[in-house]
Amino acid sequence: MRRIGLFGTFVLGIVVLGSALAQSPIKVGFIGGMSGGFIQPEPAKILKAYFDRLNAQGGIGGRKVEFYAEDDRTNPAAASQAARRLVDDIGVVALVGSASALECSVNAAYYVQKGVVSIQGTGVDPVCFNSPNISPVNTGPFTASTLILQYAAVNLKKEKICAFFAQLPGLEPAYRQAVADFEQITGKKILIQDYSYKPGDDPTPLVLRARQAGCEATLFAGSDAFAISWMNAVKTQGLLKASQWLFLPSTYTEAFAKAMGSSVNGVLVSSELEPYLGNNPILNDWRELSRQNNIPLTAFSLASYLAAQIFVDTVKTIRGEITRESVTAAFKSMRPYRTPLMGNAYTFGNAQAHRSNQSIKVLELRDGQYFLAYPGWIRLQAPQR
Repeated sequence: MRRIGLFGTFVLGIVVLGSALAQSPIKVGFIGGMSGGFIQPEPAKILKAYFDRLNAQGGIGGRKVEFYAEDDRTNPAAASQAARRLVDDIGVVALVGSASALECSVNAAYYVQKGVVSIQGTGVDPVCFNSPNISPVNTGPFTASTLILQYAAVNLKKEKICAFFAQLPGLEPAYRQAVADFEQITGKKILIQDYSYKPGDDPTPLVLRARQAGCEATLFAGSDAFAISWMNAVKTQGLLKASQWLFLPSTYTEAFAKAMGSSVNGVLVSSELEPYLGNNPILNDWRELSRQNNIPLTAFSLASYLAAQIFVDTVKTIRGEITRESVTAAFKSMRPYRTPLMGNAYTFGNAQAHRSNQSIKVLELRDGQYFLAYPGWIRLQAPQR
């Protein structure tokens, strides 16, 4: 009888433990720039709104999602501390929607060590796209560079193509590889690749260099603020029609459109996801969630929203307990995730590096508004042999 009683107590303990696991919250983390030199407050806000709404609808299998946001302060030490708080102290099952200028390079090895995955919202530094445990939903500045240069060569039939890159720590090798990829894909040599522009510089000498070289299409890779300065120099020199001016997704902002107005009609910018300032119905849920929570619409917010969507849909496929281990296993074995918000299926898997999004949409700025310059996605082509 005593053995039966002990056995019953043991079984009861397992049932109680299982019930506790079933009811315990699913903890997820986010790291982003909410202060410092790279401030993007919208991603954390849209993620909180997304998970609050999900919880109001019953959560995932009856379990609520607890969302924890950490500010990296655009500081490597702060980014490292943030990851350790989330992973070790709080015990998150995954990082979701992070938007940081540097946390990938700081924390990638740590995520591998801890067996935790990051469904990155906006990846910026090269390590975001070269880690087995991080997979961004965005294209990234490097693949986007290859794609917009490819568009100039293949779609616009330009021969003399030039590229000027803002000088930022650690990014030049990745940009050089992006140019090399363009040359391999198209079989064309880039006329100029220049890495001398520093934030705060007068871009006029570089604009004049592009004119003197006869650049038919010219990419400037920098933030929207740098792009405004660049195009002001172009206008001052009367060179708007001298080249087809091209910009990365970092320039696709309301601020750039407002600053330029109708003075630079014909400039081309690119978008990593379905253009967030467009009217595609696929954007309606994100727009409405943003409106209800007074969150400004930004490309960073859309990327984090998509990362949350992918996370939730993938976790719902898990049979059994939802733990860090089962979440990591689900992403390491996930099937390609297709969404109209991306030009390619999102993937994770067991790869040592992840560049899921290899597409952009190209937009033309006219009278302070963006319009599609090409009706579909521009995707990376196979290299010429």
